Amino acid sequence: MPTILEAIATGNPPLKKPQMEAAAFMQQIEGLPDPVKNRLPAIYRRSGIDYRYSCVEDYGREPEDFTFYPKNWALSPAPSTAERNRKYREAVVPLAERVAGDALDQADAPPDDITHVVVVSCTGFFAPGLDIELVRRLGLPPDTQRTVVGFMGCYAAFNGLRAAHGFCQSTPGARVLLVCAELCTLHFQVDDSLESAIVNGLFADGAAAAVLAERSDEEAQGELAYAGNHTVLDDDSMGDMTWEIGDTGFLMGLAPSVPDTVSQLLPNYLGALLHPHDLDRNAIDFWAIHPGGRAIVEKAQAILNLADKEVHDSLEILRLYGNMSSPTILFVLKRFLDRRRNGEDHLRNGVAMAFGPGLTLEGALFQEVR
Repeated sequence: MPTILEAIATGNPPLKKPQMEAAAFMQQIEGLPDPVKNRLPAIYRRSGIDYRYSCVEDYGREPEDFTFYPKNWALSPAPSTAERNRKYREAVVPLAERVAGDALDQADAPPDDITHVVVVSCTGFFAPGLDIELVRRLGLPPDTQRTVVGFMGCYAAFNGLRAAHGFCQSTPGARVLLVCAELCTLHFQVDDSLESAIVNGLFADGAAAAVLAERSDEEAQGELAYAGNHTVLDDDSMGDMTWEIGDTGFLMGLAPSVPDTVSQLLPNYLGALLHPHDLDRNAIDFWAIHPGGRAIVEKAQAILNLADKEVHDSLEILRLYGNMSSPTILFVLKRFLDRRRNGEDHLRNGVAMAFGPGLTLEGALFQEVR
């Protein structure tokens, strides 16, 4: 019984800022060392990002109008982790509800049809959690089974997809709502490190929801199915990408070696993903590579010998939205799914991949049911 990818919906908070306006905002922050401040325009310009979204309205205001940060250009004292978490709860619930409702509408899935909810997030915590809020707000059955995937970062959507697939394969008639929601800009840090400047120029806020369902072979004909997955953990790069809870928000560590490490792991990883299905890279007609940054996509393109058109969608999501952590790969996959539904492309075999703390590579194979 195939697990069908029925729909994907995406959304963002209201504030949309051009990347270079964000750079200008950050340059006004008092206390940043001149060497870091002077490099900001170049860092932001080379990012491959044109726009990003944020739940923090202050990024478009003057200090006298700030509501999240203190009313000064030093942004001091920095908001505490508790204050950032309160903002997370305030902003993430309506955003997740909106994309989840859109996904149900696209899938023509009435609330009573949903058997499981899988929620993915790493940028905030509260309980009763987002999973319960979605059950209540969407009018899902009170016996809906709930799973939360937390603090796994950019690749976490694949853990959500794997859980959804497991539910579909083990529960006759299962229909699963997967929701990934991240508010990364809540955790921007003002310090004197170039690493923080790069992180602040890369991450953004967004949410995506998908509906997956167990269907018979006959019902699934011509649909896109979740066909398999693979994961690999590189034991030599545990400290290259980290995400820790600090007193003034969550603190990210991002080593410049990440793109090179990821590209070195990709060939063997791809072989392990495709071999059980008797496929090689020549059989793949769409690629969804998590745009963790422009360098990661370009390194992956080079090592896998992909044409520009094969990484266009990943780079376009990066350009229009930045790196939104876990929902980002669903933004990329939505472009393929929409083109299939509109009859623009007949895509039969697709690979999606993402990278995160560990370093960990996660991915999935999608295939048309024939």
